[in-house]
Amino acid sequence: MENNKTDQLEQKLGTEINIKDSGTLAIDLGSTTTVVVFQKENSQVPEPLDLPPISRSPGQIPSLIWESSNKKETYLIGQQIIELNLINESNQNSLSEDFKRWIGSPKIDSVYNSSIPPKKAGELLIHNIWERISAKVKIKRLVLTAPVDTYREYRNWLVNVCNSLEVKEIALVDEPTAAAMGAGLAPGVKLLVLDFGGSTIDMSIVALEGGEGKASPIAQLVRFDGNNLEGKSSQVLRTAKVLGKAGLRIGGKDIDRWIANHLFPNETPTNLILRAAEELKCELSKVDIKETMVISKKIKNNQDEEKILKLSKKSLEEILLNKGLLKSIEILFTQTVNSAKRNSFQLEDLDNVVLVGGGSQIPLIKNFLSDLSNSVPFITPPPIEAIALGALKLTPGVQVKDVLNKGVSLKCWNKKNQKHIWHPLFLAGQPWPTSKPLEIILAASIDNQLCIDLIIGEPEEIGSHEVIYINGLPTIEEIESKERIKKLNNQIISIPLDPPGELGHDCIKLNFNINDKCQLKIEGIDLRNNNEITVKNLGLIR
Repeated sequence: MENNKTDQLEQKLGTEINIKDSGTLAIDLGSTTTVVVFQKENSQVPEPLDLPPISRSPGQIPSLIWESSNKKETYLIGQQIIELNLINESNQNSLSEDFKRWIGSPKIDSVYNSSIPPKKAGELLIHNIWERISAKVKIKRLVLTAPVDTYREYRNWLVNVCNSLEVKEIALVDEPTAAAMGAGLAPGVKLLVLDFGGSTIDMSIVALEGGEGKASPIAQLVRFDGNNLEGKSSQVLRTAKVLGKAGLRIGGKDIDRWIANHLFPNETPTNLILRAAEELKCELSKVDIKETMVISKKIKNNQDEEKILKLSKKSLEEILLNKGLLKSIEILFTQTVNSAKRNSFQLEDLDNVVLVGGGSQIPLIKNFLSDLSNSVPFITPPPIEAIALGALKLTPGVQVKDVLNKGVSLKCWNKKNQKHIWHPLFLAGQPWPTSKPLEIILAASIDNQLCIDLIIGEPEEIGSHEVIYINGLPTIEEIESKERIKKLNNQIISIPLDPPGELGHDCIKLNFNINDKCQLKIEGIDLRNNNEITVKNLGLIR
């Protein structure tokens, strides 16, 4: 039955794009919806692509993957799953949804119960989209987006996914920067961007450079002329300057779980219950809904009993307040502004607030953010398509000038206090690539020391929040007030000492840089014999 319906859907494949066309493809992989937009060469008008049977509407593909039981390694994508009503099947191990949340996450919670690993699901979706479009048009450039909170790991995954794609240029931009460009504002303005998606909240302050004779922004180029770039380009740098940013791994799908738990506190929510909760959330987020108005939805619970979900706008707002969502948004706002202040920004410099993502449309959140930002004008581009459209506007050339989302620290020996300490190398909000190296001199911590170990870590900002899952329910918790530092990549870099070092004596001088791929680079010399020191393969920070 599954195969017959799939064949019928495949026959409806559209011909909205011409095989003779060539241009730039933008893919914004979302937790709920993936947006696909194409721009022909010499055209100023981007086109949302209709890709039946996997697209719900032009440019919008549900972020769903289903592993077919009929054939091994056979998958259904997006709208195919909804059309076949597989979304409501009792065996949900074959279904992968909300997988973007777990790409780049250090731990995958048991709430994700699909047999398809999150990275595999994302790869299947991107490759399926690519195969359908590249068979019809010539894609000369691919532009991709990445969230702020897991940018480093997500970027690594995205680059690996695209290694097999036959395209000469690949560019990458973080989602808030793309959203800022998608708002269609003139260069020269400073924007606060709130991107409230299905699984993440990203916030950033972006200065759209250009205007008054200056060039407009561009994206970070990952591949050019078929070759992977190693920071080599003679082109003039044009930038969208990110002044500050912060992110939290929580989003609209978590609100759905909170609603479901509020209405059925003693049940594990089924997909039917979660989708009904999502519908309630969307209807109660309309501006003209009165606070006391109650909206009802009929569904069946785990025991196949018919039940009615009832929720008012006031009750929804109480759920969000009780779960600490507004407090988390306030902390993200403070972190973003404080980070931007390190780049000579003041809140009174803010020109507009840009809202993208479905969660940003909730009136309680909009009003709260308006109060925080001193009621500067709000810009609301199409919440689903804005990021992909903005990514297209960031025509690749060299890179987006960015800032560190988190700081970088080095664990080293403190001669004065005779103990190991975490020494800050780079602070959150510091621009990268760095313009000049940071110099550090390290001494031996014991007599006859044979090597100096470098341990690199990311400090967690005091007052930051993190999301944990308790019995499958997302819970926002404040990170302990004591500063916590997490080792980067859990690796230790060992630098041999020859001759061995003596306690308290200076041994090596190191220069720390961050390159245009956000990689930490270390070079230096042994002060006792002038031998060069080079540390490689440190990977991405951010």
